[in-house]
Amino acid sequence: MKRFRRHGHDSQRDKLKQELYQFNKTVEHGFPHQPSALGFSPSLELLAIGTRSGAIKLYGAPGVEFMGLHDENAAVTQVHFLPHQVELVTLLDDNSLHMWTLRAHKGVSELLEIGRFTLTGPPGAIPSVTRVTAVLAHSSGELLLLGTEGGHVFVVEVPGFRELEENNISVEDVQSRIPEEYVGRRNLECVEALQENPLNPRQVLIGYSRGLMVLWDLDRRCAIQHFLGTQQLESVCWMEDGGNILSSHSDGSYCHWTVTGKDPQTEPEKQETPYGKIPSILICFLCSKGPPFLIFSGGMPRASYGDRHCISVIHSKTHVALDFTSRIIDFFVIRDGERDPNALVVLVEEELVVVDLQTEGWPVIQTPYLVPLHCSAITCSHHVSSIPLKLWERIQAAGKLQNLHYSRKPWPINGGQNLAPDPPQRDLLLTGHEDGTVRFWDASGVCLYPMYKLSTAMVFHTDADPNDNMNQSTEGEWPPFRKVGCFDPYSDDPRLGIQKIHLCKYSGYLTVAGTAGQILILEINDEAAEQTVEATVVDLLQGQEGFRWKGQARLDLREDPVTFPSGFQPFALVQCQPPAVVTAIALHSEWKLVAFGTSHGFGVYDYQQKNNILVRCTLNPNDQVALEGPLSRVKSIKKSLRQSFRRIRRSRVSMRKHNPNNAAKVLQEINARLEAETLHDMELAPVQRKIEARSADDSFTGLVRTLYFADTFLSDSSQSTPSLWAGTNGGKNSKEIQLMHRAPVVGLVVLDGRGAPLPEPLEVAHDLARSPDMQGSHQLLVISEEQLKLFNLPKVSSKAKLKLTALDGSRVRRVGVAWFGSSRVEDYGESSLVVLTNQGELHVVSLPSIKLQVHYPCIRREDVSGIASCVFTKHGQGLYLISPSEFERFSLSARWVVEPRCLVEAPSETRPTSHSSQVHRDQPDGASMENR
Repeated sequence: MKRFRRHGHDSQRDKLKQELYQFNKTVEHGFPHQPSALGFSPSLELLAIGTRSGAIKLYGAPGVEFMGLHDENAAVTQVHFLPHQVELVTLLDDNSLHMWTLRAHKGVSELLEIGRFTLTGPPGAIPSVTRVTAVLAHSSGELLLLGTEGGHVFVVEVPGFRELEENNISVEDVQSRIPEEYVGRRNLECVEALQENPLNPRQVLIGYSRGLMVLWDLDRRCAIQHFLGTQQLESVCWMEDGGNILSSHSDGSYCHWTVTGKDPQTEPEKQETPYGKIPSILICFLCSKGPPFLIFSGGMPRASYGDRHCISVIHSKTHVALDFTSRIIDFFVIRDGERDPNALVVLVEEELVVVDLQTEGWPVIQTPYLVPLHCSAITCSHHVSSIPLKLWERIQAAGKLQNLHYSRKPWPINGGQNLAPDPPQRDLLLTGHEDGTVRFWDASGVCLYPMYKLSTAMVFHTDADPNDNMNQSTEGEWPPFRKVGCFDPYSDDPRLGIQKIHLCKYSGYLTVAGTAGQILILEINDEAAEQTVEATVVDLLQGQEGFRWKGQARLDLREDPVTFPSGFQPFALVQCQPPAVVTAIALHSEWKLVAFGTSHGFGVYDYQQKNNILVRCTLNPNDQVALEGPLSRVKSIKKSLRQSFRRIRRSRVSMRKHNPNNAAKVLQEINARLEAETLHDMELAPVQRKIEARSADDSFTGLVRTLYFADTFLSDSSQSTPSLWAGTNGGKNSKEIQLMHRAPVVGLVVLDGRGAPLPEPLEVAHDLARSPDMQGSHQLLVISEEQLKLFNLPKVSSKAKLKLTALDGSRVRRVGVAWFGSSRVEDYGESSLVVLTNQGELHVVSLPSIKLQVHYPCIRREDVSGIASCVFTKHGQGLYLISPSEFERFSLSARWVVEPRCLVEAPSETRPTSHSSQVHRDQPDGASMENR
């Protein structure tokens, strides 16, 4: 009977766990890593981006996002929407074509792959015959025209991918009416472009790389006119009247051709070279109610501007060369109504830039998504849940003052319907960067939106000259350059890099710590202010002799007053000596204290009185490595990966070491076997290995891993005492506890008399948490890399432990306390500990019983950078970097899930029939321009 009752209890617990915990990877924030293709559907108002890892991502109105992944590990080279439909076609660099659709399921749309196709060609044909170089999604929605490397054009019926052999266009068909002397002196080579006549969809222009262009009639299956270009062709563009063509060429020129019906046309009507005899590609000619827009990429003299990535826009007397921050992938123009250009959308290697073409000066429109998180390399992250409205509005106001240079036009891509409910709370994600900036992001919903940027560089003297701007245009400069985009991977001084961030959402105090031992304390101010930052130097070695610091020097503080803009303004600086990387910080805004730690020790600073009140050296005398101070040893793997990314960017080589291909795949559901196990006898589990003691002489044993303020019982059980707990790399919890096996301490939590974690500072004062139980005995939970151990306070006697280290050698890397609300009962929830291991596994542990509840695989164990970057939220979610520019969001909570819920429906207008001849299309659905 006893055994039966326990089984019943376990069944109830299992049911409750299903109401509390559920693992999902929900959305990817940021800019796609290594983009390789761009597509746009004017009828759906959807943008598509393909990547080198085989991902395809669609974006519409803010919150409307879809993501798909090809099974093949191949780059997406082209993306084409089928006109007036919810299908699109992708071409990969393995020469395979894939059909995708947005299919409605349970009221929301899903992106699904519904077919794939590879051209086979005639028996014995060489590979170039079927190697696809150009794709045209015909306006009928029924055909794909595929131009190949061998010069042939294949016609394929969609969505079934059936080749219509009788409609294929061979090289021999094209050459039949060309003068022999023209054919004799040049091979046509590959098909460079396929463009449909905007007024007659049965006429298709075929452009060959050696310069020939052919106007082909699909019904009569014959050539209408040949245009005998003599320079290598880069791109072609129809003018809106359907009777004129623009072509761009490798010598930097563009040519104007007229469709006359007289065959062949040996010379263009007009030829112009904007900058010189340098290749210019991607010509776009757009008429409007006023003068036409001429938009083209390239054409810059290599000797002078070989490192520039430019798109030139010419309209009447206005001529601007938009100078982008990285290599241009592709671009397109969005129309306002039938004729007027509204916005220029440019995809470059590191960001998406949208230029307002209707406002004077052509300012950039701020993007609500696809923001480059890695404008400067991300070095740390900090998440804050449930921001009070007043602080939120003050941060928002400061951010708006920084964005006055942006266009006031609304975001022009608005396809689909966002059906996700409004976020239940206001959440902030703060990212620290290599250039000393801290960026504030609205992380409440699907779109990670930039709110405000804080720069700490102005506090210090750096090598950069504030007036030195190489990209600043000068009067009379030709070409007339204008820098656009915000990606800037170069850091003035690597010592500025932000390593730790802590924001108190109740008081508005912020502390940020950096690479050279600097800790800044800031408070929010709604007005700009001129002030001097007071500095306090803290000697963590406390005058010990025989030690010599061999690392970098500390940053020099500006002694003169500095004008800080509205927002967070620094008023105090703590400078650690030696100036090693700050490895831990804690802020207690109620006591006005900041604790900080490095590889040499820790201290406590009173930022109200502006003096240091405690210094403790934790350095092991044998630890010479800690004294040498190379940055790569403090955060060896994460730092070296980040430095590798920076070196690669600086050399402008676009090969990256990190491949997010597998990270985007949805992992399997909960581990059923682990769910079924009874966890009461974990101490005897046969899969666990013995924890081996670590030597006290190991390097960095004095490195401070975690700091924790607590009002708890230290001397007796009747009087509580404000205290600071410091956990080190050598398994020592300062003054009181030395773990037997010397495993690094990565987390500390004090539980009150009810077994609940102590509330945050000022949380009770703001009526957002109940007061801690100070009547019953408190407990200290120490989380080391090897295990969780519970101690009774004030006796500091061991009460319970949970070993997480198993045969596979997993170690704890990240911990956080989260509240898991029931998905069934509104007023029930549990506090739990969330743990991430070096195997990329997530564990949820109950408090105060410290029993394992659920276990999920999340991050690939090889993804060391992703594991190191993980940050947890207070409501059972988390984020980690899957590339230098993207966060993956996941949820462990059954109640709180932030994920896209959106619907895209087919356009209501009737789609053009295959034989219509006078249908005017604003812009073909599909790839923006021909760009291989």
